[in-house]
Amino acid sequence: MKISHNEESPMVLKISFNKLLDQYEEMLQSKDPFLVAKAQRVLDAQKPHPELRDGFEDFSLLDKYQKEIGIILEDSFSSVLTKNEIKTASVPFHNLIFNSSERFKTILKEAGEGFELTIRNMPDDQRYIIACAIILAFQYGYNIDFKRPFFYDIPDANGIVRNYKILYNADFTEIVATDTAIPITQEDVDELLDNFEDIELWKKKFPPNSYEFKGFVISNIFDVTADNSLSELKASLLASNKRQDEGFMEDFENIFRSLFNMTDIQVGFTVYRKEEDLFEGVYGEGINSYLLNGKGDAPCSKALCPGSYSNLLKESKYFSVSDVDKYYDISQGSAPYKNLKAQGIKSAIFAPIANGDELLGVLELVSKRPKALNSINANKLIDVMPYLVDAVMRSKEEEENVIEAIIQHECTSIHPTVYWKFLEEARSFLREEQKGNSPTFKEVVFKDVSPLYGQVDIKASSDARNQSIQRDLMIQLSDVHSLLEVALKEEKLPVYEELQFRVNGHLGKIKDELHTHSEQNILDFLNRDIQPVLDHLKQSGSDSLKETIERYEGRLDDRTGFLYDHRKNYDESVTLINKKLAKVIDKKQDEAQEMFPHYFERYKTDGVEHNMYIGASLVKDRTYSDIYLKNLRLWQLQVMCEMENEHYNLKTDLPVKLDVASLLLVYNASLSIRFRMDEKQFDVDGTYNARYEIIKKRIDKSLVKGTQERLTQTGKIAIVYSQKSDELEYMRYIKFLQSKNYFTDNIEIVELEGLQGVSGLKAIRAEVLYSKKGEDTGKMYTYEDLMAELNA
Repeated sequence: MKISHNEESPMVLKISFNKLLDQYEEMLQSKDPFLVAKAQRVLDAQKPHPELRDGFEDFSLLDKYQKEIGIILEDSFSSVLTKNEIKTASVPFHNLIFNSSERFKTILKEAGEGFELTIRNMPDDQRYIIACAIILAFQYGYNIDFKRPFFYDIPDANGIVRNYKILYNADFTEIVATDTAIPITQEDVDELLDNFEDIELWKKKFPPNSYEFKGFVISNIFDVTADNSLSELKASLLASNKRQDEGFMEDFENIFRSLFNMTDIQVGFTVYRKEEDLFEGVYGEGINSYLLNGKGDAPCSKALCPGSYSNLLKESKYFSVSDVDKYYDISQGSAPYKNLKAQGIKSAIFAPIANGDELLGVLELVSKRPKALNSINANKLIDVMPYLVDAVMRSKEEEENVIEAIIQHECTSIHPTVYWKFLEEARSFLREEQKGNSPTFKEVVFKDVSPLYGQVDIKASSDARNQSIQRDLMIQLSDVHSLLEVALKEEKLPVYEELQFRVNGHLGKIKDELHTHSEQNILDFLNRDIQPVLDHLKQSGSDSLKETIERYEGRLDDRTGFLYDHRKNYDESVTLINKKLAKVIDKKQDEAQEMFPHYFERYKTDGVEHNMYIGASLVKDRTYSDIYLKNLRLWQLQVMCEMENEHYNLKTDLPVKLDVASLLLVYNASLSIRFRMDEKQFDVDGTYNARYEIIKKRIDKSLVKGTQERLTQTGKIAIVYSQKSDELEYMRYIKFLQSKNYFTDNIEIVELEGLQGVSGLKAIRAEVLYSKKGEDTGKMYTYEDLMAELNA
């Protein structure tokens, strides 16, 4: 053990046994001859060596006087207790240990040769200041509470780090001021109390080597691993952000390994869902459930045996398995022993995490050694469980808050831009309620806002959906017909012929067109009339027929029991289109909100629709101008071009090559929107404003006046408007975007046929330019160019 002589300190350290020897001198006056003889022996050992009393800085003398020092410290280090007590004699706050008990020596030996003893909670940069605080207490009598708990962290023979608390006995120390010491006044102390971190100030008041420390300290050391594990556990559980860290479970397991003094303990968790009487895994980095063994969830009755079910769920008691193999054999491989054995687990403890009578989950401790975990050491969890319960309760509240936020984000229309208004109304509601009134939540209305609407719609989606259903039904009916043909050869039953006749009838009805009721009629027929026959044939038919039926059923969807092939391709194509288009506009929305806050909502149907409202009433601390409306209109047009491009680049990867057509509505007048509490969404307010909603719902089906031509076309964006000023405004935007290669020069203005309750609408149709992802040529394509290339 070495001490650095280069380390700056306000004290010159001298090892001295003067104060201890003074006590032995007093013992010479005792009437007990045994004490007198012992005291004389100690004093005689020291007498030839005055430096042992006067003090010495040359620590090499410790080896020289090892025998004499051993005699002087004989009473302090009792040979009777040396294998039990953990005790050292040393210089304070340094690792210069010159005498120790046998148990301390054994602890260091088990730690290994490369282990270096250091004091936890003793920062090197604070040693000087702590030494000054000691001088203030010993020399000047100022009661400054500078004491902190100090620890050694020492691994045992198994590699488990054990924690030892150090308590210093400073009865045998004295501090003397040298000629360079500066007297300390109350004013100095007051200044130091407010400047703990100012090392230069402390050095000014206590110059280096201005005091002399004489003596030594006895350190009484105690194993506090269990207490420290509880503290670390509590700290880990309190730090909710740490629970999400990648290394959290490893640290958590190490805490339990220290607590149980076992290196192979693994920790798992299972959540309990009372409503379903279900165990559920915890989703997180490295968090396992040994009860579930990889499954996401399982009914409690299937995950546990009756005894463990009663212990954990009904009585909230620990359930321990000291020998998994033994109980696996006794139970003939039932739960939970089957899952435990499959994972190589030999012993386990399951502890209910319960808040009163409410079970929240189960803590799982497992080991690969039999008898390692048992009903006796399970009692170590008594002090742990309250912290776990608190942590799980907090996690449950956090999860509920997150779920509520997800529901609000995904299922309601309270947009961040208008959240302030709802907050004001909620506070007003709360104030009235606190006054003892019975308030009602006032409807939230925003007046004089300008609406913007757009959609990128999947063209002919109904036809494509019907075709996919029609193909699946025809294939399944054809397969059933073939099965009945084989069955008829094996067993000449007229009923098989009758079923074939009905199959052919259904095929004939849907061959050219799928009617609204046809799908359900066929599904009922397959389920009611065909499936029982197939079940019969699986019992009585030949092996060849059984295999054919198995292949047929293997093609059916597990969820519905019907063929889901072409329809699946269609559904996946629609989902992919919606996902990609929504991602584009959602990402761009973040940028648009930074320009000026506005209300935005998006819907996924057969395509993606969006509503936007902008105006002064929507914002609280911003000044509104019509320039922001114009900016949002230009932004919307540009984003819809980008959504068109996104769809084109996706189209080649779609199972069903669906097309889209884009449209936006320009509404010249401002209107009011009201949050409908019953529907949890905004809607236009008032009869006059309802005209806007009527136009929105009908324009995508509108025709060009005097023709049967649909307004919306692939490869073009239709901009519907009623005022000449709107036409001029959007023509400016189109001209600008043409310069940026968003549109071709193929721009047309058309009049629309009157809609029910709406007339006088016009539309600009602008042809979009497309770019290919991964192509660096800068070449742009029209939709017609792309289709010609694709067909070629």
